[in-house]
Amino acid sequence: MAAGTIRYWAAAKAAAGTAEEPYAAGTLAEALDAVRDRHPGELTRVLQRCSFLIDGDPVGTRPHETVRLAEGGTVEVLPPFAGG
Repeated sequence: MAAGTIRYWAAAKAAAGTAEEPYAAGTLAEALDAVRDRHPGELTRVLQRCSFLIDGDPVGTRPHETVRLAEGGTVEVLPPFAGG
């Protein structure tokens, strides 16, 4: 299990009510499950439309349970942006 930071942007930030929070998880799937437990409701819906960067690298279409998280890493949660 690794510890790091999840950063929320735009609609994800608004739904989470915070710009960032820590994670303790081995994979992106585990980290997102914990996020859904902490923030039921709107953020859960927003996450369905988000893309993710792990330490600056796009996750793309990889299954989240295969994306390993690093100690001290950063997960960026990026909802679709208007015009972008």
